[in-house]
Amino acid sequence: MKYYYSYDAFKNDTNELIKRVKPYQAQTILAIARGGLTLSHCMAEGLEIRDVQSIRTELYDKDCKRSELTLFGECLFQEHITKVLVVDDIADSGETLDFIMKYLRKNFPQIEFQSCSLFYKKTSVYEPDFWINEASKWIEFFWEKDFIK
Repeated sequence: MKYYYSYDAFKNDTNELIKRVKPYQAQTILAIARGGLTLSHCMAEGLEIRDVQSIRTELYDKDCKRSELTLFGECLFQEHITKVLVVDDIADSGETLDFIMKYLRKNFPQIEFQSCSLFYKKTSVYEPDFWINEASKWIEFFWEKDFIK
Protein backbone atom coordinates (compact mmCIF):
# COMPACT_ATOMS: atom_id res chain seq x y z
CA MET A 1 0.00 0.00 0.00
CA LYS A 2 1.26 3.50 -0.90
CA TYR A 3 0.49 6.99 0.38
CA TYR A 4 0.79 10.09 -1.86
CA TYR A 5 2.34 13.01 0.03
CA SER A 6 1.16 16.29 -1.52
CA TYR A 7 2.81 19.71 -1.64
CA ASP A 8 0.19 21.16 0.72
CA ALA A 9 0.86 18.47 3.33
CA PHE A 10 4.60 19.03 2.86
CA LYS A 11 4.25 22.80 3.33
CA ASN A 12 2.24 22.41 6.54
CA ASP A 13 4.51 19.70 7.97
CA THR A 14 7.67 21.61 7.06
CA ASN A 15 6.42 24.70 8.87
CA GLU A 16 5.69 22.56 11.93
CA LEU A 17 9.13 20.93 11.73
CA ILE A 18 10.76 24.37 11.52
CA LYS A 19 8.97 25.38 14.74
CA ARG A 20 10.17 22.23 16.50
CA VAL A 21 13.85 22.48 15.48
CA LYS A 22 14.21 26.27 15.83
CA PRO A 23 15.21 26.14 19.56
CA TYR A 24 18.15 23.88 18.59
CA GLN A 25 19.72 26.90 16.82
CA ALA A 26 21.56 24.98 14.12
CA GLN A 27 24.21 26.90 12.20
CA THR A 28 24.38 24.50 9.27
CA ILE A 29 21.97 22.16 7.55
CA LEU A 30 23.26 18.91 6.10
CA ALA A 31 20.86 17.46 3.54
CA ILE A 32 20.86 13.77 2.83
CA ALA A 33 20.48 13.63 -0.94
CA ARG A 34 18.25 13.11 -2.63
CA GLY A 35 15.28 12.76 -0.29
CA GLY A 36 16.39 15.49 2.10
CA LEU A 37 17.21 18.14 -0.52
CA THR A 38 13.76 19.66 -1.01
CA LEU A 39 13.05 19.67 2.73
CA SER A 40 16.49 21.11 3.54
CA HIS A 41 16.09 24.01 1.16
CA CYS A 42 12.69 24.91 2.62
CA MET A 43 13.93 24.54 6.19
CA ALA A 44 16.97 26.69 5.44
CA GLU A 45 14.66 29.46 4.27
CA GLY A 46 12.43 29.13 7.33
CA LEU A 47 15.35 28.98 9.76
CA GLU A 48 17.37 31.63 7.90
CA ILE A 49 20.39 29.35 7.54
CA ARG A 50 22.68 30.06 4.58
CA ASP A 51 25.13 27.19 5.12
CA VAL A 52 23.44 24.21 3.49
CA GLN A 53 25.53 21.21 2.52
CA SER A 54 24.69 17.77 1.23
CA ILE A 55 25.98 14.24 1.14
CA ARG A 56 24.47 11.46 -0.87
CA THR A 57 23.70 7.93 0.11
CA GLU A 58 22.20 5.07 -1.80
CA LEU A 59 20.21 2.36 -0.09
CA TYR A 60 17.21 2.08 -2.41
CA ASP A 61 16.80 1.64 -6.15
CA LYS A 62 13.27 2.97 -6.64
CA ASP A 63 11.42 0.91 -3.99
CA CYS A 64 13.90 -1.98 -3.85
CA LYS A 65 16.35 -1.99 -0.93
CA ARG A 66 20.02 -2.69 -1.67
CA SER A 67 22.12 -4.99 0.48
CA GLU A 68 24.67 -2.27 1.37
CA LEU A 69 24.60 1.50 1.96
CA THR A 70 27.06 3.69 0.04
CA LEU A 71 28.12 7.24 1.04
CA PHE A 72 29.18 9.86 -1.51
CA GLY A 73 30.62 13.32 -0.86
CA GLU A 74 32.17 14.99 2.13
CA CYS A 75 31.30 17.58 4.74
CA LEU A 76 33.29 20.79 5.03
CA PHE A 77 32.33 22.45 8.30
CA GLN A 78 33.99 25.74 9.19
CA GLU A 79 35.83 25.90 12.53
CA HIS A 80 33.15 27.99 14.25
CA ILE A 81 30.34 25.51 13.50
CA THR A 82 29.12 23.75 16.64
CA LYS A 83 25.55 22.66 15.72
CA VAL A 84 24.43 20.91 12.54
CA LEU A 85 20.94 19.77 11.61
CA VAL A 86 20.88 16.61 9.48
CA VAL A 87 17.79 16.48 7.26
CA ASP A 88 16.16 13.59 5.42
CA ASP A 89 12.64 13.00 4.15
CA ILE A 90 11.99 9.74 6.00
CA ALA A 91 13.51 7.38 8.54
CA ASP A 92 12.23 4.23 6.85
CA SER A 93 14.56 1.40 7.80
CA GLY A 94 16.64 4.04 9.60
CA GLU A 95 19.83 2.58 8.23
CA THR A 96 20.72 5.72 6.28
CA LEU A 97 20.32 8.09 9.21
CA ASP A 98 22.00 5.67 11.60
CA PHE A 99 24.99 5.28 9.28
CA ILE A 100 25.33 9.01 8.62
CA MET A 101 24.92 10.08 12.26
CA LYS A 102 27.59 7.58 13.36
CA TYR A 103 29.87 8.76 10.55
CA LEU A 104 29.41 12.44 11.47
CA ARG A 105 29.88 11.96 15.21
CA LYS A 106 33.02 9.90 14.64
CA ASN A 107 34.59 12.30 12.14
CA PHE A 108 33.46 15.60 13.71
CA PRO A 109 33.42 15.02 17.50
CA GLN A 110 33.56 18.77 18.20
CA ILE A 111 30.14 19.29 16.56
CA GLU A 112 26.71 18.48 17.97
CA PHE A 113 24.47 16.81 15.39
CA GLN A 114 20.68 16.57 15.56
CA SER A 115 18.51 14.90 12.92
CA CYS A 116 15.04 15.50 11.56
CA SER A 117 12.63 14.03 9.03
CA LEU A 118 9.07 14.42 7.88
CA PHE A 119 8.32 10.73 8.44
CA TYR A 120 9.45 8.08 10.89
CA LYS A 121 8.58 4.39 10.93
CA LYS A 122 8.42 2.75 14.35
CA THR A 123 10.34 -0.20 12.89
CA SER A 124 13.28 2.08 12.01
CA VAL A 125 16.63 1.31 13.66
CA TYR A 126 17.14 5.07 14.14
CA GLU A 127 14.67 7.62 15.48
CA PRO A 128 15.35 11.20 14.37
CA ASP A 129 15.58 13.83 17.09
CA PHE A 130 12.67 15.63 15.40
CA TRP A 131 9.97 14.15 13.18
CA ILE A 132 6.39 14.93 12.23
CA ASN A 133 4.49 11.89 10.91
CA GLU A 134 4.55 8.23 11.75
CA ALA A 135 4.65 6.23 8.52
CA SER A 136 3.05 2.85 8.09
CA LYS A 137 2.91 2.77 4.28
CA TRP A 138 5.32 3.45 1.43
CA ILE A 139 5.39 7.25 0.95
CA GLU A 140 5.24 8.65 -2.58
CA PHE A 141 6.48 12.24 -2.22
CA PHE A 142 5.12 14.85 -4.61
CA TRP A 143 8.64 15.55 -5.87
CA GLU A 144 8.93 11.90 -6.88
CA LYS A 145 5.60 11.77 -8.73
CA ASP A 146 4.54 15.21 -9.92
CA PHE A 147 7.42 15.85 -12.31
CA ILE A 148 7.56 12.54 -14.15
CA LYS A 149 6.60 12.94 -17.82
